[in-house]
Amino acid sequence: MSEPLKTVSLDPAGIGAPRLAPSTLGEILDRTVQLYRTRFLLYLGISLVPSVLVVVPLVVFFLLLASFGLFAPTPATPPTAGIVVILVFAVLGLLAAPVLLGAMALSSAAMNYAVSRAYLGERTTIRDAYKTVLRQGWRYTFLLFLEGLIVYAAPIAVWTALIAISAVGAAVGQSAGLNSLTSGALFALAIFLVITGLAAYVVWMLLRLCLAFPACVVEQIPATAALKRSSALSKGTKGRIFLLYILGLALNWLVSIGITVPLTIVMAQIPDSGSAKHAAAAGTATILIIYGTGFIVQALIKPIYGIALTLFYYDQRIRQEGFDIEWMMQRAGMVVPPVTASEAQQPIPVQPSTQIPSPAEGEVK
Repeated sequence: MSEPLKTVSLDPAGIGAPRLAPSTLGEILDRTVQLYRTRFLLYLGISLVPSVLVVVPLVVFFLLLASFGLFAPTPATPPTAGIVVILVFAVLGLLAAPVLLGAMALSSAAMNYAVSRAYLGERTTIRDAYKTVLRQGWRYTFLLFLEGLIVYAAPIAVWTALIAISAVGAAVGQSAGLNSLTSGALFALAIFLVITGLAAYVVWMLLRLCLAFPACVVEQIPATAALKRSSALSKGTKGRIFLLYILGLALNWLVSIGITVPLTIVMAQIPDSGSAKHAAAAGTATILIIYGTGFIVQALIKPIYGIALTLFYYDQRIRQEGFDIEWMMQRAGMVVPPVTASEAQQPIPVQPSTQIPSPAEGEVK
C-alpha cells in the first residue's frame, strides 16, 4: 500500500517539492508561521510599500501642523491657518486615494504571488513579485475597489439612509404626540438591531470574499470572476477563517501594546521644561508615535493574513477539486499546465511544418 499524502514539509530554506493534502486549522497556522519565519524579509518588504506611501505624507502633514504651532497649549497662529492646512491635505488625500488603492492592491497581489510560489516549492523576490503582478495592476486595483464597495461602502450607505429615515420618523413621532420615552426606546432598539445586522453583513461578506485575491492572482481570472470563485471556495471553511481573523486581531492588539508601551515609557522619561515649545514638540512626537506604531503593526501583521488566506485557498482547492492529484499529475508530465494570461499574450512562433509554401517556391514536397 502506498504511503498517504501528508502536509507539505519545508526544508530550512523553504524550498522543495510540495506534498499536498487537506490541512486542519492548526496545520495551516503552523505552516503560516513557518513560511513567515523563513521568508520574513520578503513578506515584510512586500507589505511595507503601501505603509510607506501612507506614513510619509502623514509625517509631512503633522510636521507642517507643528510648524504652525497647532499642538502647543496656546497656538501661535490663528485657528484658521490650521483649518486651511487640514483642508489642503484633505484635498491632497482625495487625490492620492487612487494611488494608495493601487499600492494596496499590488501589495496584496504580490503577497499572494510570493506565498503561492513558496507553497509550490519555488523562490521569488520582492522585485519579481511586484514586477509580475504589475502587468495586471488594473485588475487587482479593480478587485480591491469592488471588495471595498461590497464589504464596507454598501453597509455605510445603508446606515446613512437609515439614520435619515430615523430622524424623519422621530420628527413625525414628536409631531404626533408620541411619548418621548417610548420613542427613544424604540429608536435605541432599532439602532441596536441595525448595527448588529450591518456588522453581521460585513463579517459574512468578508469571509465570502477573502479568497478572491489568491484566486485572481493564481488563476489569472477577472475581478468579478474572482469574487464568484471566492464565494464558491469559501464554502465549508468560513468558521476556520473567522477564527483566523480573531487570532489576527488578538495578535494585532498584543503587538500594538508591545510597541506602544515601551515608547510611551521612554517619552515619559524625557524631562519637561514647562515651555510651550517643549509641549508642542512632545505633542507632535506623541501623535507621530501613535500613528507610526499603527502602520508598523499593520506591516508586521498583514503578511500573516496574506500567507494564511493563500494556504486556505489551496486547501479548499484540494478539498473541493483534488488539486493535490492534479499537481502530482502535472509534475509527472501527465497534465499540461494551463496557459497563464502573460504567456497567452506572447506571440506563438510558427513551425516550419505548418507554413504553406507560395506557388513561386516550386512543387509541394
